[in-house]
Amino acid sequence: MARRQQRRRPRFPVNGWLVLDKPLNLTSNDALGQLKRIFHPEKVGHAGTLDPLATGCLPIAFGEATKTVPYIMDGRKVYRFEVTWGTQTTSDDAEGEPVKTSDVRPTQDEILAILPEFRGRIEQVPPIFSAIKVDGNRAYDLARDGEDVKLEARVIEVHRLDLVECIDENRTVFEAECGKGTYVRSLARDLGERLGTCGYVTDLRRLLVGPFGEEQMVTLDELRAAKEA
Repeated sequence: MARRQQRRRPRFPVNGWLVLDKPLNLTSNDALGQLKRIFHPEKVGHAGTLDPLATGCLPIAFGEATKTVPYIMDGRKVYRFEVTWGTQTTSDDAEGEPVKTSDVRPTQDEILAILPEFRGRIEQVPPIFSAIKVDGNRAYDLARDGEDVKLEARVIEVHRLDLVECIDENRTVFEAECGKGTYVRSLARDLGERLGTCGYVTDLRRLLVGPFGEEQMVTLDELRAAKEA
């Protein structure tokens, strides 16, 4: 008997932008997969990857809107992030393994004094756990295989970098408004080095991408509830 062919789900001509509030511990591609199961669109893509440990603004383009993704990705982004002092990790966030420690803890005045050095057009070396390609391979794949990954510094633009709160001597919250290609994890690492200690990102939330901000965000739970309704 001939094998019965699996019926393919119909796809719908959905067009426009949706601004997802990406939850913790979910990759951007996994979030996209869940949206596909909710909407079954003919075409969909996201504008700007967020790490699994990051939350917040993940613009999703459907249908004709996918043609405008490059313009959105070129827009400014705003991040709020927490830096924990005294440790450096392989990934420059809580996902990596510790590689260096320090007993030095910067004061609020010391932090404020060096922030101007990290504003404007500056050079930044991306984290080795990043999607940048090295000889055709993703840097994070090479790093996970134990290879010695060397990435070149690149010029980025930080329009604003503010100290939001010193939670305690170990943790400080910042807000950064930056251009394309900026790695917040590298900012944390470099701030720590400049302050004579170490630092890594322990909380990261993206508040804005181009024209899309918190007021437009919706959660996966809200979308699932709307589908059921």
